[in-house]
Amino acid sequence: MYALGALSDEDNRAVEAALNSDPSLRQELHEVELALESYAMMHALPVDPTAKPMLLAVANFQERMNSGELPSSPPALNAASRISDFAPWLDRTDLQEPSEYESMYGHIIGADETKSTLIVWLKEGAPDETHTDEYEKFLVVEGTCEITIGDTVHSLKSGDFLSIPLHISHRVEVTSHLRCKVILERAAA
Repeated sequence: MYALGALSDEDNRAVEAALNSDPSLRQELHEVELALESYAMMHALPVDPTAKPMLLAVANFQERMNSGELPSSPPALNAASRISDFAPWLDRTDLQEPSEYESMYGHIIGADETKSTLIVWLKEGAPDETHTDEYEKFLVVEGTCEITIGDTVHSLKSGDFLSIPLHISHRVEVTSHLRCKVILERAAA
């Protein structure tokens, strides 16, 4: 129970006192922790590679809001959208691409109860996903990519817009030699 963090404060103190006085208990605890870790790894589910960058984007956005940044409302993405519509965010020095990141990085530029808008950088792309409760829209800012929706491949370049329908699997593959930068909007269905 100690290894699982499921003891009361009083019981924790008692176990820690015993661990400090008996090296064999410390060794046994270490073996229990290794067994728990092994069990967890054997039963772990694959993690969506977009989960970490999206969580980091949310944390960064919340930190900016808590530090006094006023919420902004980027325009809704649609077929008439232009890159210049997003210049107030694209030109901000604090919303630029970091020098190092794994395969995806993003900054939220606006969010409310119904939609969020991000600047996203993709090095390779994004895996298959299917949305059942949100519409996803893209405006390519830099680079090129292919977005496959079902069996249809859409080749996109800077300035191109694409909306992803609900209930159809789609994936993104970067086709330029450098990363692809997009404005991404996710809106409640």
